[in-house]
Amino acid sequence: MTTYVALLRAVNVGGTGKLPMTELRRMCEEAGFTHVRTYIASGNVVFDSTLAKRAAQEALERSLEAYAGKRVGVVIRTGKEMAAVLQANPFHQEAPNRTVAIFLDAAPPADTLEHITGQRNERVALGKQEIYVHYGDGMAKTKLKIPAAKTGTARNINTIATLAEWAAQ
Repeated sequence: MTTYVALLRAVNVGGTGKLPMTELRRMCEEAGFTHVRTYIASGNVVFDSTLAKRAAQEALERSLEAYAGKRVGVVIRTGKEMAAVLQANPFHQEAPNRTVAIFLDAAPPADTLEHITGQRNERVALGKQEIYVHYGDGMAKTKLKIPAAKTGTARNINTIATLAEWAAQ
């Protein structure tokens, strides 16, 4: 049995992409996942499964597509991988609510930093399968564009810490 953290892309509490967390829990349980817990209404779910990581991801994506009528991307990390993302945060001395990890399906391209535009007071660093960003002035007025992050999904360090803690329980 492996504990996974699934991060859904383009899910929010209002407007397009709306998905009640009760529905997400139900989908996970119907897929055979156990000990299912959702965290805040932005598409974060921790669960246990006997499936391999890719198989768990595909099962959840199929359920979400059936529900939403369109593909909903899912990034999955094991509990240990989520803890490693938290540990590898290069901006650990900065405010955790102004620092995010953008989760990708693969390693960020080596030239990721060369293609960034609109950078002002933001600091960006590459991780194993993540792009870390510290928003010095907050995210509200940023003009930062990271083309390599287009298919990723971001979570702030506070959320990552909670999900890593839950996955370790």
